[in-house]
Amino acid sequence: MTYVVLENCIKCKYMDCVEVCPVDCFYVGENMLVIHPDECIDCGVCEPECPAEAIVPDSDDRAVEYAELNRTYAGQWPNITRKGEPPADADEWKDKPGKRELFSAEPGTP
Repeated sequence: MTYVVLENCIKCKYMDCVEVCPVDCFYVGENMLVIHPDECIDCGVCEPECPAEAIVPDSDDRAVEYAELNRTYAGQWPNITRKGEPPADADEWKDKPGKRELFSAEPGTP
């Protein structure tokens, strides 16, 4: 089992999860983070750290759509090992539903 980042992260990208990950399995896109499923050790410490509640185990029904997205972009985006500054408007986007259409495939800056 692994953990998966959902659409709740899009345009929020708080990065609190990055700070606690013992294996540095987060990868950064322009407006979202993803978890590399082959690197995640299923420790679960990232899940409660996410203010946007964007991280779930892959056994969660909501993870189905995002598991492949996480795998794909973890192989394309740079690894992130330290918390950066979230977007200035992150709090405004935090609880908004339907953000999938705002997803950017562009890599972010670690």
